[in-house]
Amino acid sequence: MSTIVKILIGAVLMLVSVWWVLQGSEQFIGKFTIENRGINDLVTLLNAGIPIVVFVIGLFILWLELDELRIEKELKTEKKKK
Repeated sequence: MSTIVKILIGAVLMLVSVWWVLQGSEQFIGKFTIENRGINDLVTLLNAGIPIVVFVIGLFILWLELDELRIEKELKTEKKKK
């Protein structure tokens, strides 16, 4: 995969996680009507935790690829000097 594609993937992951938090996930997952409060609490925790993890993964991918672009640029300028 090219570096640009990886940068786009990281950015999309970040945007999707922010969108998930802002729009609320109930319309996709649905509200549980089960009387067992433990399952409802688990769903709430997952809805809060998963977007954060996806955002951090996207941020990490974006950071790595931008750093790779910077290093490639520095190597090209170093080769031109020699």
